[in-house]
Amino acid sequence: MTTNWSSDWLWGLPLIVMTVLMHGFGLVEIRERVIAHLMKATSAKSSRAAFAIVLAATVLFLTALHAFEGGVWALADLALGASPNSRLAMLYSLSAMTSYGHTSIYLEPRWQMMGALEALNGMMLFGLTTAFLFSVLLAHWPSRATAR
Repeated sequence: MTTNWSSDWLWGLPLIVMTVLMHGFGLVEIRERVIAHLMKATSAKSSRAAFAIVLAATVLFLTALHAFEGGVWALADLALGASPNSRLAMLYSLSAMTSYGHTSIYLEPRWQMMGALEALNGMMLFGLTTAFLFSVLLAHWPSRATAR
C-alpha cells in the first residue's frame, strides 16, 4: 500500500510554525507578566522562597502552554478524521509531543505521518522550553551569600 503524505505535510508544517510562534510569544508573556510580577511581589530576588515561587509558577504556565499546543494538534486530528474522539486525540497529541509514544492509540493509517511531524514539533517546543527554564534558573538562582 502506497501512502501519499503530501496532505500530512500540508497540514503539519503550518501547525508546526503556528505552535512554535505560539510558544515563543507564550514564553515572552510568561517572562514579562508572570516572572516580572512575581519578582516585584516577592521583592527579594535572591531569596530561596522567591526562587521557589518563580520556578513553580513558571513550570505551571509552561505546562499549560504545552497542553494548549497539544490541544491545537488534537483539534486538527479531529477535524481531519485522524482520531475518533477528543479524549483520544488529546492523549495521542500529548504522547506524540513528548515522544512518550507508548500508548496503544494510533492515528488513522492515512494520517500517521502527522504523528511523526507532531513529535518533531514537540522536540522543538521542549527545546525552547528547556532553554527558557535554564535562563530562568540562571537569572533567579539564589546566591550562597544571600541565601543564608
